[in-house]
Amino acid sequence: MALHVNDTNFDEIVINSDKPVMVDFWAEWCGPCRMIAPFVEEMSTEFEGKAVIVKCDVDSSPGVAQRFGIRNIPTTLFFKDGNVVDKQVGAVPKTNFVSKLEILL
Repeated sequence: MALHVNDTNFDEIVINSDKPVMVDFWAEWCGPCRMIAPFVEEMSTEFEGKAVIVKCDVDSSPGVAQRFGIRNIPTTLFFKDGNVVDKQVGAVPKTNFVSKLEILL
């Protein structure tokens, strides 16, 4: 199951990670977010030990969303060594997320 990050634990889990991190910025009311949710959960198992897959609810963590300029959801950011290295906006096939993450491994 994907970890949930928020304004309080984001830096600890994402920025300080020694593994690549995929962050799914979402909201409960967002239809496209619900479309990609199963992919995110599957990837959290498939990449266990190799990468960190997390979800960040923009409604309950507005600080993180503002910090990274999240204006549309779903937006997925890819981090390596604490820096944003790639971005995906919108609902896309799982293969798009997998290929972006595999490049960082």
